Amino acid sequence: MKDLRPIRGLRHLQELIDQGEHEHQDFKFLISDARKIARSISAFANNDGGRLLVGVKDNGVIAGVRSEEDLYMIEQAATMYCRPEVEVEFSAIKAGNGMVVYIAQIPRAAKRPIRVLESDKRLQAYFRVADENIVAHPLMVQAWIYRDSNLMSMSIGREECAILDFLRDRHPLTFNELEIAVECRLSLTSARKIISRLAAMELINFVYNNQEFRITIPLEECE
Repeated sequence: MKDLRPIRGLRHLQELIDQGEHEHQDFKFLISDARKIARSISAFANNDGGRLLVGVKDNGVIAGVRSEEDLYMIEQAATMYCRPEVEVEFSAIKAGNGMVVYIAQIPRAAKRPIRVLESDKRLQAYFRVADENIVAHPLMVQAWIYRDSNLMSMSIGREECAILDFLRDRHPLTFNELEIAVECRLSLTSARKIISRLAAMELINFVYNNQEFRITIPLEECE
C-alpha cells in the first residue's frame, strides 16, 4: 500500500456509487472494526469478489477518507482475521474538494472457504447475498471443500438420483435439508453429505428466500 497516490476518476467513481450497494459492492464511511471488515472480505471472497468504497456514506454521499488508518485497518482485517489471508488491492480516486475515496478490491478466493477468526476463537465463513454479509450455511461450506477435492470424478448413484428427481419434479419449489431427507427416505446425515456433493458438482443450487437457506435445482437440469 506504499505510495498509493490518488488519481483522477471522479466520473468512474460516481458510476460505481450510482450502482448502490449490491452483491459485489459495499460503502464504508469509515473503518472502525477490523474483524467486522474481515467478515465483508470473507463474504466477497467466498462469492465472486467485490469492492469496498471507503469514504462513501451508506446513502452514496461522498465524504472522503478521514485517515489512512482506515486502509491499515482493512489490511489488518485481511491478514490477521481472515483464514487464509486475503490479498486486497487498493486504489485511490480524487473526489473533488480535496477529498479522496479509496477502493479496496477483494478477489474471489482461489480456494474456499475464507473464514474469519471470531472473538471467541471460532472460525466462521461468510457469503455475500444482495447487499448483506451472511453466515455461510454448513452445507455451502462443505460443498466448497468438496469442490477442491477429487470429488468431481464421483459417479451418480441411486440416492443422488433420488434427490435430483425429487427436486426436478417439484421445480421451481425450494426445500430445506430436512424436507429432502424425509421425502427421499434418507438419514439427515446422508442427505447433507449428498446435497453438499451435488452442489459441488453444480447439479443443485443453494438460494436464500426471505433469509432462509433453501435448495433447488438449476433450470437447465429441468429441461
